[in-house]
Amino acid sequence: MAKTDYYEVLGVSKTATADEIKKAYRKKAIQYHPDKNPGDKEAEEKFKEAAEAYGVLSDPDKRAKYDQFGFDGLNAGAGFGGGGFSGQGMNMDDIFSMFGDIFGGGGFGGGFGGGFSGRGRSAGERKFRGADVRIKVSLTLEEINSGVTKKFKVKKQVPCQHCNGTGAKDGSGMQTCPDCNGTGTVVRTQQSIFGMMQTQSACPRCGGEGKIIKDKCPHCSGDGVVYGEEIVEVKIPAGVAAGMQLSVEGKGNAGRHNGYPGSLLIVIDEQQHKDLIRDENDLIYNLLLSIPQATLGGTVEIPTLDGAVKVKIEAGTQPGKVLRLRGKGLPVLHSSRRGDLLVNISVYIPESLSRDEKSTIEKLSDADHFKPTQSAKEKIFRKFHGYGE
Repeated sequence: MAKTDYYEVLGVSKTATADEIKKAYRKKAIQYHPDKNPGDKEAEEKFKEAAEAYGVLSDPDKRAKYDQFGFDGLNAGAGFGGGGFSGQGMNMDDIFSMFGDIFGGGGFGGGFGGGFSGRGRSAGERKFRGADVRIKVSLTLEEINSGVTKKFKVKKQVPCQHCNGTGAKDGSGMQTCPDCNGTGTVVRTQQSIFGMMQTQSACPRCGGEGKIIKDKCPHCSGDGVVYGEEIVEVKIPAGVAAGMQLSVEGKGNAGRHNGYPGSLLIVIDEQQHKDLIRDENDLIYNLLLSIPQATLGGTVEIPTLDGAVKVKIEAGTQPGKVLRLRGKGLPVLHSSRRGDLLVNISVYIPESLSRDEKSTIEKLSDADHFKPTQSAKEKIFRKFHGYGE
C-alpha cells in the first residue's frame, strides 16, 4: 500500500516551521491515542502514522532528504530505519518514547489515568506516574468574588510508609530484570509475508520498569503505594466559574515505586445566591417596586457581594428599566477588571384590593397623568422591537 505524504498526515504545508509541525503532531497524537480509542485499529494506525511522520519532519537531516528524494531518500541508506520507525520495526513503545520531548517531559500516559513518565528509556529514568484525582468544590458567589483558600481531605494512593514507597520488603531494594536486562522492553522476531519482522513491547516480567523486586513488601504487595488520605490546601483565585477545572501538580495519586505523583484536578461548582443571578462576570438583581415607589421615586437598598448600596429611583420609573451599577459584578479571572450589577426593575400590581383602595384607583383612572401618553407608547414600541429607548 502506498504511503501517505508525511505533510498530509500531519496536515501542515511543506514550509511549516518546527513549532507548527510539533503542534500538529501533538493534536494528532491526542486525537488518535490508544487510551482514547481502545480497540480501534484504525485509530492505532493513524497514531503510528502520525508518529512516523513526526519522526521524519522533526529531524532537519531526515526532512531534507525526504523533501529532496521522498520515501526513497529515507529507505536508501538514509539512516531512518535505524531510528525505530522503519515501517517493519516500528512499535508502540518506540512511539511512546517520543512523548517526553513532545509533551514537556511530564509523561503523556499520565494525562489518560497514569502510566510511565516520558523521561527516558533507561531503567534508571523510567518511572511510573500516579493517576490524577478529580474532586468537586462548591463555592458561594462571595467566595468567587474575593477568592478563597480551601483545605481538602483527599482520599488517594500514598507512598507506603513500611517500605518508603519502594515496594521492597525490609528495604531489600530492586534488582535489574533478568528478562530485559533493565531496558524495560523485549524484542521478538517473527517471519511474515514481508520477511522477518521485529516487534518491541513492554517486558511482561517487570511491566516495562526494567527492575523487579525480590521480596515484596507485604503491606503494599510490592506496589509501593497504599490507599490513604492527605490534607491539601489550595488557593482558588477570584473570578472562577462553574465547570472550570484547576490543576494542582503533584497532589494526585502517588506513583508506584516512588514514581511521579499525578495531579489533583479541582472542578468548580457554584452555589445559588439568594438575591443575585450570575451572567458571566455580570450580576443581575430583580428589584420589585410598588406602584407608589415607581411613581413618586425614592431611595432603595440594593444587595451586592460587598454589602448593600443605596440607589435612587427616579419618579416615573417604568417596569423593564435596567439600572447598571458599574464594577459591582464579579472580577474577571486573572484580571483587574470587574463585571457590572444590573438592576432589573419590575412593578408590583396588587392582586386584590379593599373597597377604599379600589375606589381610590377608580378615581385616578380618569386623571390625565394616569393615562399613557403617545410618547410613552412609542418608547415601549421601540424597546420591544429592539430600537432602544
